[in-house]
Parts: sequence; structure tokens; C-alpha cells
Amino acid sequence: MSLADKVLAVNNDLPIRTELPVHSGKVRSVYWLTEADSRRLIKEKGYDVAEDAPLAIMVISDRISAFDCIWHGEGGMNGVPGKGAALNAISNHWFRLFKEKGLADSHILDIPHPFVWIVQKAKPVMIEAICRQYITGSMWRAYSKGERNFCGIELPEGLEKDQKLPELLITPSTKGILEGIPGVPAVDDVNITRQNIEDNFEAFNFRSQEDIDRYEVLLKEGFDVISDALAQLDQVFVDTKFEFGYVTDAAGNEKLIYMDEVGTPDSSRIWDGPAYREGKVVENSKEGFRQLLLNHFPDPDILLNKDRMEERSALARDNALPAEVLMAVSKTYVDIAEKVTGEKLVLSDNPKAEIIQILQEQYGLID
Repeated sequence: MSLADKVLAVNNDLPIRTELPVHSGKVRSVYWLTEADSRRLIKEKGYDVAEDAPLAIMVISDRISAFDCIWHGEGGMNGVPGKGAALNAISNHWFRLFKEKGLADSHILDIPHPFVWIVQKAKPVMIEAICRQYITGSMWRAYSKGERNFCGIELPEGLEKDQKLPELLITPSTKGILEGIPGVPAVDDVNITRQNIEDNFEAFNFRSQEDIDRYEVLLKEGFDVISDALAQLDQVFVDTKFEFGYVTDAAGNEKLIYMDEVGTPDSSRIWDGPAYREGKVVENSKEGFRQLLLNHFPDPDILLNKDRMEERSALARDNALPAEVLMAVSKTYVDIAEKVTGEKLVLSDNPKAEIIQILQEQYGLID
């Protein structure tokens, strides 16, 4: 079996019983279960959700996206070996830690397979909740050009690239296109201030003003839990993105939960501690892949300039990356997953067949 065969690149063609179209994101695909299957599983498995809660099967892939494009490698490698399993293992670890420490639940109800989550439907808060402990990336690029105000927060003069910030900064942006919010352009991923959120909390799907404070507490506490755990592994937690939503439990209580993924190399920057102390940045996250792409192509502006999206898509479509590039990315993901979880990441020879078998035999969800 070739390496390319072990990569789960296509994850929207599984024979999972559903009456709705499969929703495919950059990395995950979501299969909404039928009402009958949702109700049956809630009863059989004793999930702590309302008896009529819609459930979904979320299947991760090994695809790799960067600069809003999906990239592929030579020899038919349409993803990165081990990437999906690594992302899920890391997220599962942090979500479990959050729950143990009494922070909040997540949307995950069950983990049938390393590539699969059973999730409950949540009403998402329409905010990409980004927090930063160091000045780097887009924030540094803007700061170095003289910008000092970020999402309504004034930064001091004299900061240097990659240095630790005086405090953890929350720099939210919109999740999706939100219409009709004063002062907030109707485009995806636009920076917003806390004042924008307070003035229009309902437009962002917050239930109350108090929940804005709650989301900030969960953001900071979640960041600190991950940061402290990574520090024990001599890794630096630089910045990350959280997402939140609302669900109702079996007793009818509505609660704010963590959604999507947390503390992964896809949603965060993680630096190697020993290298950072020597003044070097060694990325243990997808940022390393992004930098590699910027150095790989002669005109990096194509990757950075949103007005050149057509050229960028063609670049990703027409250029198979060297296999060693994807294997280096694989090593980054697998290594950090094994560090975080303290366990060896076991990679499947045929993840798709395994998933189908488990969902059939243990959950009765395959047609």
C-alpha cells in the first residue's frame, strides 16, 4: 500500500445515512443524521442533550489548506499523512482538560474513531475569537507599518517582532458575512472591537450582555490551560482561535460551549521553547507550512494579496508539492500531537474502511 493510499483526502463520500447534503469544509465534512437516528443514539448512548437534538457525524480529513487553498503533493498525495488524526487527538486532549477543570463542555458527544466525532448541533456565536500572547504574523506586519490600534486595543510603542505582549490580547473578527451591523463591513473575517460586540450582541448570536464576559473568561482560561500545559513541554503557545456556540442539555439548560477545534497546529501558533530562547522561531504549527509556501514560489504576493485569488487558486491546483515537503509537515503534526497527548499516534492503513465498519457495527448508521 502506498503512502498516498493511507491519506484520507476525500471525506464527503462515506455511506452514512443522511437526508441532507454533506457539508464539506476545508478539512472536515459534516453528515447530519436523520431525526430517527439522532433520537435513537441519544437514547442508546445516554448523551447529555435534549432528546430531539440534531446530531451529526463529523469526519476529519488529511487535506491541508493554507492561504484559503487546498494543496497537494507529488505521487497522488492529496493530503498530509497523520494530519487528521493528529488534529483530532490534540483537540480531544484539550477539550477533555477544559471539562476536567470545569471550564465548559464542547460540541463533541462521542469519538468512535480517531478521525470521527459525533457532535450535537450548536447555535454558533458569529465570532472568530482570536487571542494573542506574542506579536507576530499579521499583527506584526501591521504594527511595523505604524498601526497601533487593534480591535479597539491600543498597543504601546517600541514592541519588537515575536516578543511577548504585556498582556493576552483578544482580537476578534467576524465569522461569516454579517449584514446590517453599524461600523462592521459585511465581509468575512473582518476585525471587530468589543464595543461592536456589546452594541450588537444579538447580531453575533449572544443571548445576553453577560455572555460576552463569559466568552472572554472561557477564552482566557482556555488559553491559559493550553499555554501552561505546553510550557511544561517547553513549547510556547503564541496565539490561537476559539469558537463558541450554544447548546441545550438533557435537563433543558442552555449553555455556552467550545466548538470547532482548540489548540491545534491548524488553529494556533506553537513555537519550540529552546529555539525561541536562542532568538530563533521554530514553528510547530501550520505557520511553518505557510512560510514554506511563501519561500517556495517566486512571487509570494500571490499568496498574500486577496485581489489575486484566481492566480492563487491556479497555483495550488497546478503545482504538486514535493513529497518531502508534505512529509515534513506530517512530522510537525505527528510530533506535536504525541508531545501533547503523551501517546504514540497510531496511523491507520485504511481509515475509510475502519470508519465505515465502526459506524455500521457500533452505531448502525451505514446504508
